[in-house]
Amino acid sequence: MGSFRLGGMTLGSLFKRPETLRYPFEVKEPPQGLKGHIVNDVSRCIVCGICARVCPAGALAVDKKARTWAIDPFRCVQCASCVAACPKGCLTMAPEATGVAAERYDVVLEVPEQPKGAEAA
Repeated sequence: MGSFRLGGMTLGSLFKRPETLRYPFEVKEPPQGLKGHIVNDVSRCIVCGICARVCPAGALAVDKKARTWAIDPFRCVQCASCVAACPKGCLTMAPEATGVAAERYDVVLEVPEQPKGAEAA
């Protein structure tokens, strides 16, 4: 009885589409709602530091004098607390997962000076 079932599965799989992807040539779409990594639109950032204060993992660092915004992607837990707390909406969660890294690194972005009157908008 078991041999017939096994033979049926084997013959059936010859005519079905493969269950796996040919990875380098076919890339699977990320599932809906996947939280991949944080992206900062520095043209809208006002370097307020609220995102760094609400981050439960301490992955963000904001230096107001140097006008830099930094994230340690290895400490980030993709909770999106910083995205929800940002008053200007410059932080978003990109659905793409980050690539594999051989060593730790920080992403440091320099925030340009805002024109006068642009902070009120």
